[in-house]
Amino acid sequence: MPRSERSPLLLAGLLAAAGVTHFAAPRPYDTTIPRALPGPPRAWTYASGAAELALAAGVALPRTRKVAALATAAFFVGVFPANVKMALDWRDRPTPLKAAAFGRLPLQVPLVLWARSVAHSTEGRSGQS
Repeated sequence: MPRSERSPLLLAGLLAAAGVTHFAAPRPYDTTIPRALPGPPRAWTYASGAAELALAAGVALPRTRKVAALATAAFFVGVFPANVKMALDWRDRPTPLKAAAFGRLPLQVPLVLWARSVAHSTEGRSGQS
């Protein structure tokens, strides 16, 4: 399978794995939910996990891939404030944890670009199975 054909499946796998962890181990995600959001953090953790699972399914299916990949790019932008909050909250943690939290921030850019490239590589191929 050529690399360009694997890319959507790898993105779907990343989204699915992240989505599952929101349900399997929600506590770390709860702490990243900005306080300005209404309702309990756990509801947002579960909602974002469900969104990642739905996006994973959409990206995996050729028929919905383009729209789902564009939605994934928007999702990656939308969760950026939670990543910033985590980095700020972790600034007093041990260096490896602090480095991981701050290191995640610039990773959002390639994730957004990856999702957009999956959407654009699907141009003209929607509806294929």
